[in-house]
Amino acid sequence: MMLINLGAAAFTPPFGMLLFTLKGVVPQDITMIDIIRAAIPYFIMGLVTIGLVMAFPELALWLPGLINR
Repeated sequence: MMLINLGAAAFTPPFGMLLFTLKGVVPQDITMIDIIRAAIPYFIMGLVTIGLVMAFPELALWLPGLINR
C-alpha cells in the first residue's frame, strides 16, 4: 500500500516528479497541462486502489497467500 501511495504522490503537484520527467521527454508542442490531464485517470485509479486495499486488506493478501499453499 505504501508503494501505491508513493506512486500516486509522484504524480501530484507541487513536486510531481513524474510529470516533470514526462515534460522533459515529450515534444515541445505538448504543454504541462496536457501531461497533467493525461495523468489524472492514473492518479484516480491509484486512489481507488488505495481505498479498496484499506477497506478490504484481503485483496492485497490473497495472492501472497497462494504461495504458502
